[in-house]
Amino acid sequence: MLPLVMSEVVVHKLNAAGEETYRWTGRVLARTPNSITLEAFFNRYDRLDLGYAVLERGDRFIEHFYNDRWYNVFEIHAAGSDALRGWYCNLTRPARFADSEIVHEDLALDVWVGADGTTLVLDEEEFDALPLSEDERKAACSALTELLTLAGQRSGPFSSFTLRDGRRESGDGDE
Repeated sequence: MLPLVMSEVVVHKLNAAGEETYRWTGRVLARTPNSITLEAFFNRYDRLDLGYAVLERGDRFIEHFYNDRWYNVFEIHAAGSDALRGWYCNLTRPARFADSEIVHEDLALDVWVGADGTTLVLDEEEFDALPLSEDERKAACSALTELLTLAGQRSGPFSSFTLRDGRRESGDGDE
């Protein structure tokens, strides 16, 4: 494992065509040869109602990027209380890392994992419409299966859930 680096990096979110759609800054919490974990704060809108979750300005995101996996995972905590809202997962091409940048190419398909462990697959029609190669489509679908399995096992980035009665439950924490 590489040393813990508390530096800032700029994250560039690209669409499947390689065009930048958004960028933000995060603080590096951990870095390995194949992953970077950041802390960032939601500042795009004052309040964003997604239908299955509400995001508010100041929500804390713990963001996991991988250069050897076809997804990233954002653990979202409520501004003020720091209560776990859930995890937003993007199916992406493997991220590219530089000293002060992370670039990831979003493939439209997403997964929401609620704080209680419930899952919701999002934007399947958008994903189906993308002009991806057969290998890219297979890799993304395999990554979707992996994310759903990890969430169901409460492992990896999904190792801690808030139960419906408000109690916290931890999984094995393996990744």
